[in-house]
Parts: sequence; C-alpha cells; structure tokens
Amino acid sequence: METTQMILPVLIVITLIISVFYSFRSRRSQDPKLRGIYASRMNIAMGLMLIVIAISQLFFFTDSNTRRVFGIICFLLGMFNLFAGLRNHSHFSRQ
Repeated sequence: METTQMILPVLIVITLIISVFYSFRSRRSQDPKLRGIYASRMNIAMGLMLIVIAISQLFFFTDSNTRRVFGIICFLLGMFNLFAGLRNHSHFSRQ
C-alpha cells in the first residue's frame, strides 16, 4: 500500500475526532461567542474530512460513476463546510 493511501485514512480519523470534540464543546458551552467559535471549528474540521474523503474516492479507487458522483458531492459539501466555518470563525473571533 502506498504511503498516500495510508495517510488518508489517518487524516479522516483525526479530522473526525477533532470534529466530534468541537461538537461536544459547542453544545456544552454557555457563552454564545465560544459556542460559535467551537461550532465554526467543527465545520472546518468536518469540511476537511469531507474533502479528504472526496480525494480518496476520486483518485485512489477503481473508477465508477457512483464513486465519482459520491466524491464530487463530498467535495462540494466539504468546500461549503470549510468556507462557512472560516467565515463564522472570523465573525465570532471579532466579537
């Protein structure tokens, strides 16, 4: 197995753990500013995770239409989450 194919599952697990961590912190926080910052960090981690999943689906497996559609959907959702998380993080950091 190539090193790139070994790194991608590790990145997926790391971003999943970070996303769950910030999800719990966001839900337990009483301060609205901290809640927004934690939720935006969760969106950033989730966006990165979806982008890594899309990369693995589009480039490292046998090519099929179903895999291609799934990879494109994951990529688009990941880009949206990443953009929304970065935008929200800058908004809540300024407050």
